[in-house]
Amino acid sequence: MIRSEFLAKQPPLKTPRTQLVPIGPRFGPQVRRAASDPEIRRLTGAHRTPDQDQLRQRLETVAGRDDQAEWAIVRGQDASYLGRVALDDLDRANESMTYKISLRGTDVAGQGYGTEAGEAVINFGLGILGLHRIQLAVYAFNERAIKSFSKIGFETEGVLRHALLWDGRWYDQLIMSVLTPGALDQVAEPKQTGVQQDG
Repeated sequence: MIRSEFLAKQPPLKTPRTQLVPIGPRFGPQVRRAASDPEIRRLTGAHRTPDQDQLRQRLETVAGRDDQAEWAIVRGQDASYLGRVALDDLDRANESMTYKISLRGTDVAGQGYGTEAGEAVINFGLGILGLHRIQLAVYAFNERAIKSFSKIGFETEGVLRHALLWDGRWYDQLIMSVLTPGALDQVAEPKQTGVQQDG
């Protein structure tokens, strides 16, 4: 059973070097700057910079929702904004959500901040919310992100071929997921074929 009250009362999360705090309008300038960075747009496949009004509205309305959670990643040492991380697209019937992360830029990439934040969010999703499955999508050229996701338990389960056209080239997108511990030990129900046996 999904404990969605923990989404509505989204708690801050702590990692060895960062604090994950519920995102909101006060992070607007940093979020807009990161979303406009050409390399961040390439990594996320965003062909256009986000609409500023829509982004502002999202930051103003994200708090208190019981179907998603989004945190700002803040470095503990100097309180600087490092990026944002989210659980989105709650599927209550199937106890699953989608994981998303975007760092502020390449200046903080490759230092393990995303891995730390991801581990905290996955533990929250599987351990506190009671999710069965968390999935994500990542472009195949983003090897650093794929390595980070693998470290925190995500496994590749499929490929969307030629999912992104960027600067005249096609790129595949990987679908990855992590399941609650022991999930694959459960016995699946046999499929109903609809064919009746003669008695």
